[in-house]
Amino acid sequence: MLTELSLNILDVANNSIRAGASLIIIEVAIHNDEDTLTIKIIDNGHGMTKEQLTQVEDPFFTTRSTRDVGLGIPFLKQAAKITGGCFTIESIPNEHTSVYASFCLSHIDRMPLGDLSSTIYSLVMANPKIDFSFVFQCDDKEFTLDTRRFREILGDVPFNTPTVSEFIRDYLIENYNETTGGYSF
Repeated sequence: MLTELSLNILDVANNSIRAGASLIIIEVAIHNDEDTLTIKIIDNGHGMTKEQLTQVEDPFFTTRSTRDVGLGIPFLKQAAKITGGCFTIESIPNEHTSVYASFCLSHIDRMPLGDLSSTIYSLVMANPKIDFSFVFQCDDKEFTLDTRRFREILGDVPFNTPTVSEFIRDYLIENYNETTGGYSF
């Protein structure tokens, strides 16, 4: 089992990348008053058939040829369910896939959120041709990082240019800390 929810997000996003997505939307919301943490990941990749969708939650099913098991989705589902949360996955071939997981925020078995800023930063830096929209909400505060907006501003300047890369990393860390008040979830 993955030890942090941010690693589960990374795993699902990597599935989206392998599915040919050009846009991946990642939304994470924390609502202390509702005692919930939710994760939603939507991509515009090639999607899955109904048959694949029924099998994707089986740890012994994978579309990869590099290994015989696919544990990311089953682990995320299990992690949500053991906290009293829920898990859903929807997919339409050649359109999109949507993964949703909710967790009881205060549940003793909820995995820590982990280093979400580094996860998003790694995805953006490692996949310069894919757009990411990341929305993070904690109660009444929220911030967004959308690479499409960065592309509008930067033009042809690549994200891995040192000053741009540093800006993106700092933007994620500073906004995450401001949104959470420095609290680790």
